[in-house]
Amino acid sequence: MTTTPAVPRPTSIQELQDLVGSDLGPTAWHDITQERIDAFAELTGDHQWIHVDPARAADSAFGGTIAHGLYSLSLGPRFMEDLMAFDGFAHSLNYGYEKVRFPAPLPVGSRIRMHATVVSVDDVGGGSAHIVTRQTFEREGSDKPICVAHSVGRFTEYPEGSGR
Repeated sequence: MTTTPAVPRPTSIQELQDLVGSDLGPTAWHDITQERIDAFAELTGDHQWIHVDPARAADSAFGGTIAHGLYSLSLGPRFMEDLMAFDGFAHSLNYGYEKVRFPAPLPVGSRIRMHATVVSVDDVGGGSAHIVTRQTFEREGSDKPICVAHSVGRFTEYPEGSGR
């Protein structure tokens, strides 16, 4: 019988700091379909042929369409929800990215998942902290990551006496 490890549920900056160095994941696999890529292209207005024209992409070096790099990155917040519970804080916000790289393509028909490592937690005062996680997106059957990003989140504790 396989058990899924419980996700961390930090409720304080100290509990976040205790997670530094922790590896989280992996997430479940996510299927990469042409329909999802087309929907992303429609949403973002990025209709480059390598993503949305299967006939033309078949003659490319990739042999078919590939997902946008930003499609992979956009899965990060959703995947993080599977790796750590954020409900112990009054606010948890995406603050940005320090580094983003797309070392390998993500072809249609692939599956992708993510691992995360808590890199640092910096108390910024006022009951808030910045947490940096290295998010590594992998494609099933590939030795090279699809995307590696250092995501910065801002967490704010509930005020003392809030009953939380």
